[in-house]
Amino acid sequence: MKRLAIVSTHPIQYNAPWFQLLAERGHIELKVFYTWSQSKISVTDKVFGKEIKWDIPLLEGYSYEFIENVSKQPGSHHFFGIDCPELINKLKHFQPDAILFFGWNFKSHLKAMRYFNGKTPVWFRGDSTLLDEKGDFKATLRRLILTKVYKYVDKAFYVGEANKAYFIKHGLKDNQLVLAPHAIDNNRFSGDKTKSYEADALNWRKELGYNADDIVILFVGKLETKKQPDFLMDAFTASSDKISNSLQLLIVGDGPLESTLKAHPRSNVKFMPFQNQTKMPLVYRLGDILCLPSKGPGETWGLAVNESMASGRPVIVSDKVGCFQDLVSDATSGFVFKFDSIEDLKEILVNLHKFSLNQMGKIAKEKIQDYNFLSIVKAIETNL
Repeated sequence: MKRLAIVSTHPIQYNAPWFQLLAERGHIELKVFYTWSQSKISVTDKVFGKEIKWDIPLLEGYSYEFIENVSKQPGSHHFFGIDCPELINKLKHFQPDAILFFGWNFKSHLKAMRYFNGKTPVWFRGDSTLLDEKGDFKATLRRLILTKVYKYVDKAFYVGEANKAYFIKHGLKDNQLVLAPHAIDNNRFSGDKTKSYEADALNWRKELGYNADDIVILFVGKLETKKQPDFLMDAFTASSDKISNSLQLLIVGDGPLESTLKAHPRSNVKFMPFQNQTKMPLVYRLGDILCLPSKGPGETWGLAVNESMASGRPVIVSDKVGCFQDLVSDATSGFVFKFDSIEDLKEILVNLHKFSLNQMGKIAKEKIQDYNFLSIVKAIETNL
């Protein structure tokens, strides 16, 4: 049986389930090497500014090891935050047939990629895009650096069209690229519990003061500049003279913009704090449509879109959200607007209708089924 090593900074709620599936299928011997040893119990989110402990299991069903990280400022937010002198030796001892790296921009990850280049196939998983590129000197310099970095990569597993274009721009060839689409646990959001989710969410909506005719626009995420919840609120407020009283805005999350957003309360705008993973299938059903108005940089995909669609809810996304070409561009499962145009977003908001949103939600739920963990796992198995 062939062996695959995966190198990642810390357990992530979107990756652990397909690690578990890959191990469960038994076609590959898998071991995950986590390089941020301090994240074993929880991670401190740099935007929330507090420890986050997920309420779903992230370290069950697959083999893993935490490699000691000796960085004086440990974390995944800077290059020197991941410094694991034992990583290369640990990987050599496992004797993998390929090594899949998540992220090159950490001291020990890049060092290991360079070391194993030409010795063991180096695979890469990332979701960067060109959507935020400005074409200035910094972008030119970054391209030179990245083109050199990706010379160490034998194969890259891309998540969608914008990500594929990014890899090609930095020197990778078509025969080095394998589609492994970004996915969430669709079954957790749209499986056997769908009916009870809908019923529980309807009761929750009533508790929040919404009635059956209300159209609830939902924002879910960190309340930070790049995600533009303030832009959404401005567009919503600016539309007030053209929208009916049935249009409502529900903002779910924590972050640095929270006090600013709450400083201008409106009767049809409500707030809810960060909700952990087991609550999310209900949270998405509180809304009739999700809006992710991000301007970047760094909204490389937007997995909240997958979660909303799996919950049977359509989406509104900006053209800076990395998944828009793959999931939303045909206008059957949602809407796309220019990231800096309040007029574009207003036009969408004032023309929302309950019936059409229900129909779009059904299409969204069907479309997202192709974006699943099994697709990722099969892509890896086929190429090892």
